[in-house]
Amino acid sequence: MPEGCGAKVQGKAGRGRRSEARRCTSRWKESLSPCGPGHTAHYSKTRDLRGFHSYQHLYTGVSDPGPDVPAFTAVSYVDDQQILHYDSETQRQEPRADWVLGAIEPDFWKGETMSLRSWQDGFKRNLVTLQHRYNQTGESHTLQLMYGCKLREDNSTGGYMQLGYDGGDFISYDLGTRTWVAETTQAQVTQRSWNEDKAFLQITSAYLEETCIEWLWKYLQCGEAVLQRKRPMAQVSDGPSQGGRTTLSCRVHGFYPKDVAVVWVKNGEAQPQETTRSEVFPSGDGTYQTWATIEIDPSRNHNYVCSVEHESLGAALRESWDKGRTKSDLIPIVGIVIGFVAVAIGIIVCHLYFPEEQCLLQHLKQN
Repeated sequence: MPEGCGAKVQGKAGRGRRSEARRCTSRWKESLSPCGPGHTAHYSKTRDLRGFHSYQHLYTGVSDPGPDVPAFTAVSYVDDQQILHYDSETQRQEPRADWVLGAIEPDFWKGETMSLRSWQDGFKRNLVTLQHRYNQTGESHTLQLMYGCKLREDNSTGGYMQLGYDGGDFISYDLGTRTWVAETTQAQVTQRSWNEDKAFLQITSAYLEETCIEWLWKYLQCGEAVLQRKRPMAQVSDGPSQGGRTTLSCRVHGFYPKDVAVVWVKNGEAQPQETTRSEVFPSGDGTYQTWATIEIDPSRNHNYVCSVEHESLGAALRESWDKGRTKSDLIPIVGIVIGFVAVAIGIIVCHLYFPEEQCLLQHLKQN
């Protein structure tokens, strides 16, 4: 983060904060270079990186933390790969993938850690405010900030920023109208305050439409080996089932990103109701795997094909069952389901404090 861009800015929205935002954004762009210092800043949209990609963040604060539930957590994802993590127990911003280190300047971690400690304090204050607004006492309550951007296959972009309280929507930013929209009566005072601040609206849209996308491209290039699309492979096997029936299994593996559709096809007709699908599991090497099974009567003369659809494929991958096979080659699934969410933001912290709270922090973070 450029030096001075985390400084407190005095006063209400106006000329001072606008110039501060422009200065920080300009200095950030000057220092930005893919995969670390010494590289030329080029954001080429290579074929390998095309497809749907996203850069997503989630901050979570709870009013009654426990041994396994920190008071504040902040995490970030590129696509479905977690890249950054912070919580109130460690109070450190840390990478969750080795390749991330190449995309970030060395002094990033110290600046992000200090900033997230401020966010932690802000969430604690806002939870008190919200409990007052909702006339609540006791029990545990949760505040979440979710935001990010996406890059579609045609290189068009989109973004979102929203806050939720106790599992329900509270307020969200409409990128089309560039305004905040209250989702509940309790959020209307926040909506009026934030929409009256034109500089804040401008900076929010600039982050979602420009800064976030720039960072997404940078991460995509530095993590290309991990994040580029990988074609699935399919293996079909069979095994005995109850009542003289046979279970056909289709193991699909080695694919990225995570979204995949697998169905058994009988005599040319898809059998979605008869197909039993497992969850999609990480394989431990940045790719994913899943299973699809179907029970059949082996005495009937039917043709069965496992059909796989994935964004890396031009046409569905089809693997036929060989009825003459007598030996099952089932392979056990090994994988750990990765939990959600991630952190690293770039927006004015104090504006995400609710109007009743004292504005302690005003700064622009870039990531």
